Amino acid sequence: MLEIMDLHVHYGGIHAIKGISMKVEEGQIISLIGANGAGKSTTLRTICGLKEATRGSIKYKGTELTKLDTSEIVKLGVTMVPEGRRVFSNLTVYENLLAGAYLRKDKEQIKKDIEYVFELFPRLQERTNQRAGTLSGGEQQMLAIGRALMSKPKLLLFDEPSLGLAPVIVKEVFQMIKRIHKEGVTILLVEQNAYEALKLSDYAYVLETGRIVLQGTGKELLEDERVRKAYLGG
Repeated sequence: MLEIMDLHVHYGGIHAIKGISMKVEEGQIISLIGANGAGKSTTLRTICGLKEATRGSIKYKGTELTKLDTSEIVKLGVTMVPEGRRVFSNLTVYENLLAGAYLRKDKEQIKKDIEYVFELFPRLQERTNQRAGTLSGGEQQMLAIGRALMSKPKLLLFDEPSLGLAPVIVKEVFQMIKRIHKEGVTILLVEQNAYEALKLSDYAYVLETGRIVLQGTGKELLEDERVRKAYLGG
C-alpha cells in the first residue's frame, strides 16, 4: 500500500533521514519505534507532504507522493493524527470534525460520519458545542482522531498518540486504534510506548538517528534482546 525507497530528508544542514526503505501492507498495523530525535515524526511528516524529501521515493498504491501537496495526499486517502493533538482550540468539537471533512462534498455522508465518530467517542458527543481548547488532553486526542477519520482515510498515520496522557486514557486510545483497524483502516504508528506499539503491530521498524537498524514482526521485536534493553526497560 505504501512503499518508501531510499528516503533522505534534511533540516537545513542536518541530515535527519538517511536513506530509509520500508513498506506498509494493506490491512496491517505497522509501527515505527525509536528514541526521541530518531526521525520518526519527520518520516510521517514527509509521507504527508508537510516536509520535503531531499531524495528518494514514497509511493502510495503506486502514486508518487513526494511531488504532491498535503491536500492531494489527503484526497488519495492518507491522513495523519499529529503529535500534540493540534485541535483548533477556538472551534467547537462539531466544527473541528467538519474541518476534517473540508475536502469532501457529500453532505449526507458527512453527517453519518460525524454520527460514527460520536458512536466511537461518546464523550465528544456530550461536548458537541464545547470549544476544543477547553477539553481535557484525552478528549482532545479523541477529537484529533475523530477529525482525521472525517477525511475517510484508507491509511491513517498516528504520531505519538499516547504522549502526555494518563495511563487509563492511553489504554482507551490503543483500544480505539485497534477498533479503527478492525473496521478496515491500515495504520502506521509512531509511538514512544514501544511495548504497547509492538504488541499491536503486525510488523515494526526500529529507527536510530535517521536509519532503520532493526525490523521484524511485533512479536519478534518484543522478544529481541536489543529492543528489550533499549526500549522496553530490560
